[in-house]
Parts: sequence; structure tokens; C-alpha cells
Amino acid sequence: MIVVVAPGQGSQTPGFLAPWLEDSAVRDRVGAWSEAIGVDLAHHGTESDADTIKDTALAQPLIVAAGLVTADALLADGRRSLVGGVAGHSVGEFTAAGVAGVLEPTDAVSLVAARGRAMADAAALEPTSMAAVLGGDPDAVAEALAQHGLVPANHNGGGQTVVAGPADGIAALAAEPPAKARVIPLAVAGAFHTRFMAPAVDRVAPVAAATTAQDPTLPIWTNADGSRVDDGRRFVDLMVQQIANPVHWDAVMESFAAAGVTGIIELAPAGALVGLAKRGLRGTPSVAIKTPDDLPAAIELLQRDSETAGQEADAPA
Repeated sequence: MIVVVAPGQGSQTPGFLAPWLEDSAVRDRVGAWSEAIGVDLAHHGTESDADTIKDTALAQPLIVAAGLVTADALLADGRRSLVGGVAGHSVGEFTAAGVAGVLEPTDAVSLVAARGRAMADAAALEPTSMAAVLGGDPDAVAEALAQHGLVPANHNGGGQTVVAGPADGIAALAAEPPAKARVIPLAVAGAFHTRFMAPAVDRVAPVAAATTAQDPTLPIWTNADGSRVDDGRRFVDLMVQQIANPVHWDAVMESFAAAGVTGIIELAPAGALVGLAKRGLRGTPSVAIKTPDDLPAAIELLQRDSETAGQEADAPA
């Protein structure tokens, strides 16, 4: 069973939308989304520099738009039937919701744009940030976090935790990492998935409640606890609450393993989740789709997995 995964904030890089926009149909679709949200996604995805697209209000709809156009290309020509499920990391859940049919794609982009604006405003209330912590003794890491007023925000598995809190606390942790741990400050604008984002939850909740949600047509797993969710409205509600609560990607990967996942395909802007899978789901084949040039390898993985599953089903008991 192949799962399609969608990355979160921080995966964007300057110009990452450019190769996708060479297709006129994609340009038209991205243009329609841009008009719907009042943001020129094509411009920011091709011309803007790293500091500009670090802005939460821009990064989030850009990432979701890229994931949705990648999924369209990947799942065309009947290949949707070859996918065993979908999940997204943090803002990538909006991409996953669009792919699974929980949200119409335009609604997914519009809702995530509202999320991005609300989170950017919440982040501006006081200086906060995030950092990845790799390795280290868990007790020593926990003690260091408490000392600097920080909390885990993303439980990513594979020995990686993203922590968040006051910017001076992140700086102090990076200056003096816990023993045997590496601390990598992240290019984000605030302490996402923590109490600092509570004002954003209050703003996004009524927008989400007014957005139509359908039950998923593909299996979809939530960051809240890694469980599969079959109710579309509940999935959207969980995405809203996730704004101020930790992401449990480690639990999602555990659910993948329990479900018998045999391959992972990461949508653009890809790379981070395939990297986590190499550590958390060792030996599982994976493909990161960064540009259209990566589509053939992803399609081959889908088709090969389907053929293998068919052969196993036909084998005598």
C-alpha cells in the first residue's frame, strides 16, 4: 500500500513553483486560487526570495497549492485508485484534505490562507520561534526545554523533535544544546502548534465551520494522534485545533507501519517527510516529487506496488 504525504511549513524554497507553472493548465488553476485569496501565488512561487516566502501568510497557501497541483499530476489517468491513503504534516494536512476529498481544492487553499494570516498575526504578538532537536538523551532534552520555557511542537519520529517558544529561549538552546543533541533553528516566524497560536484558533474556527467538508474518499490520518479519520467535518475541526497543539507525525508513521505501508510518495515541495521516513520507517521505498521530472519515478512506484499486490492476491493459498 502506497501512501501520499504532504509536507509542512519550512519546506518551501525560492522558485519552487516555477517548473510546475510551465503547464498552462496549472498556471490557470494557480491563477484562480490567487484571485480567490488575494495573493499572487505564481509570483511568490517563482520570483520571491527566501525571506519573503518565510512569511507565514504566504508560505502556507504556496505549499498547499504546490501539493495540490503535484497530486493532480500524480493521480491522473486513474492512478488515484492505486493510492492506499494520504496524510499531511502540519499545514500539509490541508493538502491532504484536498487530495482525499474532504475539502474542495479552492476551499483548501482559501482556508489555509486564512490560517496563514491568523498565525502570522498571532506570531507578531511577541517574538517566538522554533528549532529542530536531533538526538540527545530525552531526559536531558526535556530538562533543557523546561529551563528555557520551550515545549515540543512537532514529534517527528526518527530521533527528531521540533521545539517552540520564546525566541530568546530558542537562541539559548541553540547556543548550549543538550549533551549529544544538535539544535537547528528553523526559518519560521513563530511558535506554531503551541499556546502562542491560541488567537489564531479563535479566528480560523468560524471560517472552517462555514467551509463545506465531505467525508474522505481516501483513507486519511490525523496529526492529532496518528489515527485514521473517516468523518470529514471532524478532520477539519482537528486541523483547526492543531494550530495550537503539537503535531504527532511519529504516531502517523506508526499507523503507516501498522497498516502495512509499502511505499511513500511525498508531494512538492518535497524532501522533509521522505527524510523522516528513512529513519522512522526504515527500508520503505520512497519518492520525493520536487519537480515534474520526479513524476515518472513516483508513478513507477505506484504501478509496481499495485502489480505486486495483485500478484500476491492471485497466489494460491
